[in-house]
Amino acid sequence: MTDLAVQDLQTEAIWGIVAQELQLSEQDLLKQGIRSLLDRRLREVKTQIFEIQSCYGVSSVQDMETRYREGTLEEADSWRDWQRLDHLEYKRDRLLQLAEALR
Repeated sequence: MTDLAVQDLQTEAIWGIVAQELQLSEQDLLKQGIRSLLDRRLREVKTQIFEIQSCYGVSSVQDMETRYREGTLEEADSWRDWQRLDHLEYKRDRLLQLAEALR
């Protein structure tokens, strides 16, 4: 048996023990574990979004774009944060979709 196969068997045994101890099916244990991980990542992403929004006094990427067009936000100093905020908002939306699919 390969090391990987042994690890898989050990993981399955641990899942079974934990599920039994928590009086859950292995499927429910896995589902709740994934949901918990998604929720934690979602909190992390939302925190990063909030930090950028607070720094520039904006509520979204679109708000930042509007401020660029109006000339009330300097692009040179904030371009990377705009890109990061855009990515984080996408990631937040995707995590929300995944979490919703588990409910």
